[in-house]
Amino acid sequence: MISREEYIRLSLELNLFFARIAKEHSIFIEGAFTAKDADLAREADMLKNQFEMLLAEAISLSNGVVSRASVESGEFVTPHTLAAERVSQFYTGIPINFRLTRMEEGLAGNSGAIISPMLEGRVFQLNSRAIVLTTALINFKTKILSNVLACRLFTVNYPLLLDHILREAKFYLRMLNRLQNREHMGNANDLLEQEVFWNRIMAEHAWFIRGLLDPTEGELINTANDFGNEFSELTRKAIAATGQTALVPGVTGESYKAAEGIRDFKNAGTEGLINCTIKAIAYPLLGDHVLREANHYLRILRQSSYV
Repeated sequence: MISREEYIRLSLELNLFFARIAKEHSIFIEGAFTAKDADLAREADMLKNQFEMLLAEAISLSNGVVSRASVESGEFVTPHTLAAERVSQFYTGIPINFRLTRMEEGLAGNSGAIISPMLEGRVFQLNSRAIVLTTALINFKTKILSNVLACRLFTVNYPLLLDHILREAKFYLRMLNRLQNREHMGNANDLLEQEVFWNRIMAEHAWFIRGLLDPTEGELINTANDFGNEFSELTRKAIAATGQTALVPGVTGESYKAAEGIRDFKNAGTEGLINCTIKAIAYPLLGDHVLREANHYLRILRQSSYV
């Protein structure tokens, strides 16, 4: 069982990261519908607004409480986030709360101050609301994906992307429930499980990037394809290492090196989308979104003794 301090810190870090991810998933879903499905777009927008409120509360509780490593990792916001939001709002017309980004830019890591016992109750309530809201998002994504696969609905999102963001929401929900049960989540098996999960996510990011680039961006397409294949192989290796501890150090080291590479690729891609120097059918917020996920994954890997 984790301590009260760990429960508070881990809960806030989880919500700071995933509440923003979830609200952006809602934006990506909303922006991909045709005019025929305006009602679904409004439903996605409502979910976006609710996750923005959840994120605002998480931010208000986090200053001086979350770890410095999480604040400095670039998983909550990056130097590109605000610009990416501004350009993406301009392209889509979907309102985005920039104030949340400015608030997160000002977050400070743990200063060693004593955490108030009252904070535990507020964090428990925050997690409880996140569970309800994430469950609603899972149900919405499941409905969208099911209808797309049955050819009852058209969206410009790939079916794999819908499945991808559904898995991320389910992962968020599972982590929330484990925290509410005060389960310890940092042992070697947990870290390897996350390595399997995030290697697959990184592979799919690369394939999405490959498919969203203009056909004339040949070099970038090839690089994205190479990353997709590399992380697909690393996913296989991480699965094979489960239960075979001798294999874990090598696989984790490879995963870390590859994650650094794709982080740099995503960073350059996000800059290119903001500055209009890369031709693609993607807006910059998607680039910043996947960059933050790479930053988050790198911090997870750094918790291992093998990096």
